[in-house]
Parts: sequence; structure tokens; C-alpha cells
Amino acid sequence: MLIVMDQKATTEEIKAVVASIEQRGYTARPIPGGERVSIGVLNNIGPVDASYFLGLPGVKDAIPVTRPYKLVSREFKPEDTVIQVGNVPIGNAQLTIIAGPCAVESESQALTIADHVQKGGAQLFRGGAFKPRTSPYSFQGLGKEGLKILSRVRESTGMPVVTEVMDFETFDLVEEYADVIQIGTRNMQNFTLLRRAGRSEKPILLKRGMAATIDEWLMAAEYIMEGGNSQVILCERGVRTFVHHSRNTLDLSAIPVVLKESHLPIIVDPSHAAGRRDQVIPLSRAAVAVGAHGLIVEVHHAPEKALSDGAQSLYPDQFSMLCRQIRSIFDNLKRS
Repeated sequence: MLIVMDQKATTEEIKAVVASIEQRGYTARPIPGGERVSIGVLNNIGPVDASYFLGLPGVKDAIPVTRPYKLVSREFKPEDTVIQVGNVPIGNAQLTIIAGPCAVESESQALTIADHVQKGGAQLFRGGAFKPRTSPYSFQGLGKEGLKILSRVRESTGMPVVTEVMDFETFDLVEEYADVIQIGTRNMQNFTLLRRAGRSEKPILLKRGMAATIDEWLMAAEYIMEGGNSQVILCERGVRTFVHHSRNTLDLSAIPVVLKESHLPIIVDPSHAAGRRDQVIPLSRAAVAVGAHGLIVEVHHAPEKALSDGAQSLYPDQFSMLCRQIRSIFDNLKRS
């Protein structure tokens, strides 16, 4: 249930409603809005009797929430959430571009690519320090040294950095260095990791699982938000199907569905969806056209030598072209 407070409700009245909710054994989650405060009622088993709250001073309405995901839902928060990463906003009427190599291979490689993508139009830099690979013999990332290199990229360029956390044990370490912590497709339902992300003060980029429904994906985001971290960025990266012409099938229909269901920003990873360089730019254009708030794209100055995912990494000049094209699409949509 969502308790909607009157515009003129005082701080004391809001505290009294929170206390009333908690006295009944529920969890109260105040949600500041543009014009008024709402208070979410969580951890209830079965329906909540609205009459408990409607007579309290300052209460305007009590609205049942029908979705299984509460905090993620637009029923709880109708207006779009905008997440601030440094001076870069993600969500609402913004287009945010995140780019960089699949894996951090060396300081010179990371700084070279960072320079290229920043000039091309990226606002955040991505790079894996810990790499989940299908084969145990593939390059697994530089670990802590990779995180230190990402820190030097941030110092050199001013761009915030995005990197993936693999497990609970290394969360503290990644949290120390990253500006945005990515939870990858294989960990979307790693509930221990999600609960730890809920205690973080850093934004979380949550990728959709390769076989996850939209409801399952949003429920994973609910785990993070229920833990206290409201800074969740959703990322559609393609789902596994029977096709062979691409690595995964990019589910563009998920974008308008999520925009309708949730207030959280949603971006698209065309690189992991395609697995092939020639598909990345067309998929990027399509993602922006259906309303995505941004992209996370793999770029490498020498992809033929890349230690991870070179076949899907754009060359710097291709990335610059991509940025020009999607900005044009975004601007046209914004004007219309």
C-alpha cells in the first residue's frame, strides 16, 4: 500500500504515520516526491486495511499496490527517477552514453580507449576488472590492479567509471573504486549479492538475466531497493533464444514495458546482445528510438588484439559515428 500525504503535511504528521505503520508490524518507506511525500507500506502479509491510516492527520489517500515489486513500481513513484553519477544524470529526458573495453588489459590500453570514447561522446567509462567468462582458461581480468587502472582513468579524464562485481567477497573492494557497480546477467538472481548492493551507497547497474522475464528482473531490482539503495539503473542486454545470427536476442519490447511499469532509468547494452560488431550500431539506433535512457557500448582501439570480446567491440571512429546518429535520433524524439 502507498500512503499519500497532503501537500501541506508537516514533518511531525509524516513521522506519526511512519510510527503507525511500524506499530502494526509493517515497514514504512518514505518516498519524497516533487509536490508531496508518499509512504510505502512494505512486508505486509495480505491486504492492508486503509482505514488504519485514512483518519490520521496529513493523510490524503491510501492506495493499494497491485504489483509484486513495490518500490520499483510507478504505483509507488509515478515520476521518473534520475540518478546522478558525478555530474552526469541518468534517466528522464537524458541520453547517457557509457563506453569502454570489455576488460581492462593495461593502463595504456585503458587510457587510450578512454581518450577515444570521451572525444566521441561518452560520459562514463566502462571496463571489467573481474571478468565472468564461460571458459576457465579465458582471461579473467586484472582484479585489484584493474580497479586501480580504472581509478587512474577517472583521474585523467574526469569520467566516472562503471565496473562489474562478481561476488559478495569482492564487493567492498569494487565499491571502493567504482562510481557505478554493475551486477551482470549471471548474477541477476544472486540474492546475497543483491542484498549487499542494497546496502551500498553507490548506484547499481543491474543487467537483465539471459533467461529472465521482465517481472523477475524488476523483482531483482526490488531486492536492491528494499535494502535501502534507490539508485538502480536497469540494463537490457539481450536474452538467450534459438537464433544463431547474433549472440543473444535484444528484447527492444522490454524498453517501453519497463518505462510503463517502473520509474527507474533503463539503458541498453547492444554489444552483448549482438556479439558482432556490424549489429551494434543498428541496435543502438533502435534502442534510442524506443525510449532507452542510454547505452553501454564496448569500444577497443585494437579489437583484433583484445583479450575479451574483440569481435563485438567498435573501433573508435565507429563509436563516434554511433554517438552522432543516436544523438540525432534522441533530439528528434525530444522535439516531437
